[in-house]
Amino acid sequence: MLEAVGLSKSYNGTVALEALDLKIEPGEVFCLLGANGAGKTTTINLFLNFVPRTSGVARINGLDVAENPLETKRFLAYIPEQVMLYGNLSGVENLDYFAALSGKGPYSDAQIRAFLADAGLPDEAADRRVSTYSKGMRQKVGIAVALAKGANVLLLDEPTSGLDPKASNEFSVLLKRMSDAGTAILMATHDLFRAKESGTRVGIMKHGRLVETLKTGAVDHADLERIYLEHMKD
Repeated sequence: MLEAVGLSKSYNGTVALEALDLKIEPGEVFCLLGANGAGKTTTINLFLNFVPRTSGVARINGLDVAENPLETKRFLAYIPEQVMLYGNLSGVENLDYFAALSGKGPYSDAQIRAFLADAGLPDEAADRRVSTYSKGMRQKVGIAVALAKGANVLLLDEPTSGLDPKASNEFSVLLKRMSDAGTAILMATHDLFRAKESGTRVGIMKHGRLVETLKTGAVDHADLERIYLEHMKD
């Protein structure tokens, strides 16, 4: 579970996030929508404890991330827009390394390959160098890392940016499987269509504030776009 209570962040007097109150339960996919600078990435960075909060609290599974930085990271996996992997290593080698780094395993070669297969990576790609992978394939290795780590919290920052429609749809299917398994997912995205398809709830951010939260089942694509554009008006 992820929870923010009065979570705020300012940089030299400029507010990046203002008094965010948010709770994401196990199995939920919460999609943050908003323009550049709206506070989406700041929210994720605060949950990751990459930046210090100005006020409020961010919790993962009930633990304050600022007071428990190492323990909370054991529960989560983070997939940024560009997944950082070692290009000279294969998918199998990357996953083996990052799983060991997280303190999990040791896993057998068969188990490592099973995680990659579960994440949708083609069998023929598992032994190829990651430098030959498409962005979608790299994202799948990122999901495999989350699976191997046993993460029950997943933080995503623009994960489908630059993916073609097929790869983007495959990524949404993977998120659905993880949410069905009880993973709490927070995804920052510009993609209204993918937010509607993947999310259980969406939140619209503007100037560091969460201005509206909607259940995706209560709106269609046209309604979501209309509501979003209304909020984006100055």
